[in-house]
Amino acid sequence: MLVGGIEAGGTKFVCAVGDALGNVQERISVPTTVPKETMEEVKAFFRKHEIKALGVGSFGPIDVDLKSQTFGTITSTPKLAWRNYPLVAELKKAFPIPIGFNTDVNIAALAEATTGAAKGLDSCLYITVGTGIGAGAVVQGKLLQGLSHPEMGHILVRRHPDDRYKGKCPYHGDCLEGLAAGPAIEERWGERGQHLHNREEVWNLEAYYMAQALMQYILILSPKKIILGGGVMKSPSVISKIQENVKELLNGYVVLPDMKEYIVPPALGDNAGVTGALILAGQAFEHQ
Repeated sequence: MLVGGIEAGGTKFVCAVGDALGNVQERISVPTTVPKETMEEVKAFFRKHEIKALGVGSFGPIDVDLKSQTFGTITSTPKLAWRNYPLVAELKKAFPIPIGFNTDVNIAALAEATTGAAKGLDSCLYITVGTGIGAGAVVQGKLLQGLSHPEMGHILVRRHPDDRYKGKCPYHGDCLEGLAAGPAIEERWGERGQHLHNREEVWNLEAYYMAQALMQYILILSPKKIILGGGVMKSPSVISKIQENVKELLNGYVVLPDMKEYIVPPALGDNAGVTGALILAGQAFEHQ
């Protein structure tokens, strides 16, 4: 059975066709500009294939409540052109097939739990640190969802005593995303993170903030594996620094596996999102 998947990110839409196990047969990348332009290219790609279901993982916030009148809508996003955009409804017009819908980080968590770094476990936490910070969680084998989807990137953390940076988040200023996402790193240090790999102070500060967040997630969700993805986490030393900081913060209060085995990069690399979208499509087909 051929299914489609969309990883709808803030900078690009990755579209793929493949099977419901997440194996990709063909894929394209479309820039995230304005809905009319982006969606025309997305629809044109899928019209070439006879897909039976579609899975969509989107940047957020989004409405994931199946009983809501605005289910499938991108809601209060900072990307103004996409605010209140009915993504699933627009796709349904072109493709009257089952469509699964969730956050981009949740589908990445689903993929890593199914075929990646957390395969065989019934819980994991996937965090991406890039243009923003988002997290998705699998708990008892299911994606975590309550009143809405998790927005773990916007928790408050203690400021480093030497950090005078005001914060970048347009909603909360110095929340985790406002202090530790890619744009905050660039504005604070004057260069993008990819050009700062040799600056120890940059990654010590990044680890200081990320470790606080992970401590809170561990104490609340107790995930069996934590996976750190996104462009910022590709810096050579940052994950090891986060591991050290988390261990120090917890101070033996919680018994955890070896940090090198517990806090890890994604096994699926940059393919976690689109792989999860195909798996979500298969679930939507089975459900509907």
